[in-house]
Amino acid sequence: MSMLSVDVLIGFIVASTLISYAPGPDNIFVLIQSILHGRKAGIIVTLGLCTGLLFHTVAVTLGVAAIFQASAVAFTLLKIVGVVYLLYLAFMSFRAVAANVSMSEQPQLSAMQLYRRGILMSSTNPKLAIFFMAFLPQFADPAVGSLSLQLFTLSMVFIVVAFFVMSSVALLSGSLRGWIQDSELGQSIINKVAGTVFVGLALKLVTTER
Repeated sequence: MSMLSVDVLIGFIVASTLISYAPGPDNIFVLIQSILHGRKAGIIVTLGLCTGLLFHTVAVTLGVAAIFQASAVAFTLLKIVGVVYLLYLAFMSFRAVAANVSMSEQPQLSAMQLYRRGILMSSTNPKLAIFFMAFLPQFADPAVGSLSLQLFTLSMVFIVVAFFVMSSVALLSGSLRGWIQDSELGQSIINKVAGTVFVGLALKLVTTER
């Protein structure tokens, strides 16, 4: 039986929250649909996005656990890929400029179309699988129990956090519309916070032992 400590869970939730709030395609899509069709539409999109994350949860839980248990070489290669990708995300966050979001050119979609699009956007995004593989193992410890169970638990926690974060974007869509369009400073601050989190995760991954 594996048991994640309270400290690990708190650290994971904080990191997941900061990363989830970073401006990106998912949050922008939730925001736009909430503004165009109402907050309910944003919640439906969020449900679809989180449903899609379940595909990555299964793949990463099985795949990463196998790699951890396979060989030191395989684990080292995974770690190198993860560090490079996290540093890439940090670089993209630091250099990101404020987005100019057009609210008038977005297509109107039904509830089922919104839900399906959310699923497709997340389930078919290979970057999410790579991110999960780089992010989740840092908070798991094979010494305390089943690695697969720990990774699955962390994945579920991440999905819950992502749901609440994106739902808050939907619920605050009215006030966020002006901010996301006009506040370059606000977007810049969030991007830099996200970049700092990614750098910290990369450094933590470098010191992770098999």
